[in-house]
Amino acid sequence: MRSLSVTGRSRRRVPITRSSSGVAVDLGSARTRAWTPQHGLLFDVPTNSGRWGQLVHRGQIVDIDAAAELLGHLLRPHVGGRQLTVVATTPATSNEDHRSAIRAVLDVVCPETVLTIDGVKAAALGARADLTESLLVVDVGAQLTEVALLTGGAVVRAHCTAWGVSDLGAAVSAGQLVEAIAESTIQLVGDECGSSVVDALDRGVLLSGGGALRPEITYKLAQRLGATVNPAPAPQTAAVRGAGAVLQAARRHPSGP
Repeated sequence: MRSLSVTGRSRRRVPITRSSSGVAVDLGSARTRAWTPQHGLLFDVPTNSGRWGQLVHRGQIVDIDAAAELLGHLLRPHVGGRQLTVVATTPATSNEDHRSAIRAVLDVVCPETVLTIDGVKAAALGARADLTESLLVVDVGAQLTEVALLTGGAVVRAHCTAWGVSDLGAAVSAGQLVEAIAESTIQLVGDECGSSVVDALDRGVLLSGGGALRPEITYKLAQRLGATVNPAPAPQTAAVRGAGAVLQAARRHPSGP
């Protein structure tokens, strides 16, 4: 993954109110969502539009300052407090550069604490999946698809494909996307996770993200993997809801989620 560059625009801190002590944020390639304990889903808006231009591409933040301006504009009326905790999702396959970028973006609301969580784990939490046993999560976003193995609630391995639902059409078919997911699953087996992957497939695959709203993906993936595929409830918002669950846990136990 490439290093992120910061544009020349200055980033300003946004005055905040005291109406909330925490917020969960999912800054995605197509949609930006936030969740608070008081309001539930706070907003769900396009990421790359309006005066801010392109902020996120294939899961990676490409304009830190503009992303900070967007989140400041959206969050200012709703979140605040001197002990603001923010929980943000990140791709499971992202590196420290991306996690540093999301922390820099969130600095606009002057948080006391920023916690990051892999989006695939957040989706599993948002779907209230059983995390006591091995779980295979397929998160099909707008521009990025991740396949991850969770064991004991932790992401053991993950692989990504730089395709998503926004690519479906003339360039990429649902069958090609499903084949890429199958290849990622095979890679997990090759990562010495074979028995855990088999156990997870026996229990069924959790499908999240906007792709879970596409019946052809669910059907073709079940056929290709020979496994039950279970779309998450309200799959497009599962990750931000899961991040919200982590936020609530962090508020109850300030030492960490």
